[in-house]
Amino acid sequence: MPAFKSFVMFAEMRTGSNFLEANINAIPGLHCHGEVFNPHFIGKKGQLSLLGIDMAARAADPMALLARLQAKTDGLAGFRLFHDHDPRVTRAVLDDRACAKIILTRNPVDSYVSLKIAQATGQWKLTDAKHLKSGQARFDRAEFETHLTDLQAFQVDLLHHLQITGQTAFYIDYDDIQSLEVLNGLAAFLGTKGRLEALDGSLKKQNPEEIGTKVANLDDMAASLARLDRFNLARTPNFEPRRGPAVPGFLAAGGLLYMPIKGGPEDAVGTWLAALGPVTRDFTQKMLKQWKRATPGHRSFTVLRDPLARADAAFRTRVLSGARPDVWQALVTAHGVSLPDPGTTFAGEADYHAALMGFLRFVKTNLAGQTGQKVDAHWASQAAVLQGFAQFQGPDLVLREGRMAQGLAYLAAEVGQDCPAVDTPPPPSAIHAIPDLQAAARDAYARDYLAFGF
Repeated sequence: MPAFKSFVMFAEMRTGSNFLEANINAIPGLHCHGEVFNPHFIGKKGQLSLLGIDMAARAADPMALLARLQAKTDGLAGFRLFHDHDPRVTRAVLDDRACAKIILTRNPVDSYVSLKIAQATGQWKLTDAKHLKSGQARFDRAEFETHLTDLQAFQVDLLHHLQITGQTAFYIDYDDIQSLEVLNGLAAFLGTKGRLEALDGSLKKQNPEEIGTKVANLDDMAASLARLDRFNLARTPNFEPRRGPAVPGFLAAGGLLYMPIKGGPEDAVGTWLAALGPVTRDFTQKMLKQWKRATPGHRSFTVLRDPLARADAAFRTRVLSGARPDVWQALVTAHGVSLPDPGTTFAGEADYHAALMGFLRFVKTNLAGQTGQKVDAHWASQAAVLQGFAQFQGPDLVLREGRMAQGLAYLAAEVGQDCPAVDTPPPPSAIHAIPDLQAAARDAYARDYLAFGF
């Protein structure tokens, strides 16, 4: 077990963190300093400095306070950290392998109801049951969904960071903090020899009643919770490899930056862009940043193509042309698709349509990581390409090929240019009238149809 030099308790409001902190502080060799990086105080409500560091100094250099906690605390120093505390500190402690991670969770409905009651009564801690203030929560669907989204996003971020850095944490649920055995297990995890003989009795549980008695509009809450997809059944599974930002393929002219999607109307847009002025190409990320700084008022854009039309173009230019012989071979031998030799033609349209159907089925499995062939940029999902762009910066405007003329005219006006003539996109191919091909394209590119409304 690693020798920890400090610890952090990741928690949220109304998850039992006060009770857990009180018990940690009852273990010899451990000292939890409270919410040290709460934006409104340091450590506890009303306290504006800690160990000689005030709010302004903490804001200027939070790492100095972290270092002082370790240096000035007898034993192992720790603190509580919530999702809305200083994100600089969250990253620092997650990266610090010598900082032990405790992750305290609670059913989000329970924590939300408890929070609403505390807000209504003004009672955030209870040390004597005779001072208990009773109240009921009023459930607000939009507020709860925001609460749930924030908590889940923070937990996912914590888990992901621990995974990629090869660390583990001590997970403890609200229902477990009343277990002496679990708390002594936490002490063992932290590496201290001290143990609890009994639970701290200074704090009392607030509102121990069944949740139905604590919510004023219980029927509204039940209806709101029923609409949540708890198991994310509506998701579109995505196993497609992530793509890079593809900066070297960008084109710039006349204050506009075109971020091409392979398999789209690249030639038509490139010709239009060249009519605005000299085209700059072969960017590096450094060069692109320099271009942006030197071109105030610039606009960036990309153009989407109907997924079936794009798959048709990719099939012709990448497979039938022989540009991807590995895919041609895989379609013939592994997928049973009848193809002519590269560079030759089909006997008839029906044969081509059958082969395109086979290609679409291949694309579905290829994007799902179920083939041995690399995903080609010409048939990668357009959603994945846009996500790749976002690693550098997403486009200002996303156009559709069918409305390209209007979109390019708007962009030219945005940068004060006259709009050159735009090549009219070709009319829909006969393949669009074939229901089976439409269905296969929708199956292969479910993400694009959902994201972009094709």
